[in-house]
Amino acid sequence: MRTGGAAIVLAERYQRFRRDARAFCREVIEPRATRHDETGEFVKDNVQAMAERGWLGIPWPKELGGMGLDYQSYVIAVEEVSRVCASTGLTLAAHTSLGTYPIYKFGTTEQKEKYIPLLSRGVYLGAFGLTEPNAGSDAAGIESSAKKTDQGFLINGSKRYITSASFAGTVIVAATLDRKLGRKGITCFIVETKTPGFSVPSVEHKLGLKGSDTAELVFEGMLVPFDSVLGKEYDGYRIFMETLDGGRISIGAFCLGMAQCALDTMITWFQDREMTQLESSALADVAVQVEAARLLVYNAAQIKDTGVRVDKECAFAKLFASEVAIRACGTAIDAIGPLAITDDMPVARAYRDAKLGEIGEGTSEVMRMIIAKDVIKEAKEAC
Repeated sequence: MRTGGAAIVLAERYQRFRRDARAFCREVIEPRATRHDETGEFVKDNVQAMAERGWLGIPWPKELGGMGLDYQSYVIAVEEVSRVCASTGLTLAAHTSLGTYPIYKFGTTEQKEKYIPLLSRGVYLGAFGLTEPNAGSDAAGIESSAKKTDQGFLINGSKRYITSASFAGTVIVAATLDRKLGRKGITCFIVETKTPGFSVPSVEHKLGLKGSDTAELVFEGMLVPFDSVLGKEYDGYRIFMETLDGGRISIGAFCLGMAQCALDTMITWFQDREMTQLESSALADVAVQVEAARLLVYNAAQIKDTGVRVDKECAFAKLFASEVAIRACGTAIDAIGPLAITDDMPVARAYRDAKLGEIGEGTSEVMRMIIAKDVIKEAKEAC
């Protein structure tokens, strides 16, 4: 059964979830997308609407306030939301995969019970503080420092390009206990944004994703308690690398939604028009690329649901879907012409929004490095 633009055959529960998600997105989120893009107003109304549906806790157990579903369901939600409003899709993705997942996977029972119900209900959003002015793709180069004292950990430093930071109640912060140890010196902390010494001094003004909040964080003598450590001391690098795996699947779904938006636009434009051979080829190419991206994204989600690390498959999904989103939007604009770059068509907005997919949570170059390394490793192990 084909549902909502997806030709992949899914179990009935996923088909039903997609139908419900698509209807909700069309009725509630899509009508607001242009306003958020034009004004730069944060998609707070959409976040509230998703929270009321339980979507801020899709993959978490019901006993922790979640919906008790899985990563495949969550990926479908991110795809459908991003199909009509990428700013909202990115907000959902960052909150779930980056702001909440680390607590669910690596947190103590007390940390899970304290924070996940609040995050799942949308009392506040979660954020992930990794990127710094001098540490982007090279995450091991983190300069934010943590010093152990008699009262707790004293954190100093800054983060940049942090999604939803202005509206977060908790931020997973990576800081180094010993810079001489490189990646082995990093520890992750659950930081409550009301903590003295925590501030959000500036918000970024971006090419696209105008309705998404992207901010700078500063920590000045920020003292956090001993029980704010996530996982173990000096285990931060492993924690945020595994977190980024799941985040890359959701970025793949986010990009898939925008690619599908481009395909939707082309179908609407050409369905009552006589197409030339060139236009037919353009439409066919986009349709094939979108479906291939969906296969990679869904495959990564399904493997993750088994509990297995999916570094290579996440990189496949994120790399291919992000580049397909850019190509699909560009092809749609080229095929339709000048009208496609006006506000009359959503593909113009999607084209600007899609660029983030090639940068966030690991650039395309980093994804290729991960894939090449894993391919060589698998070949050696097979010998």
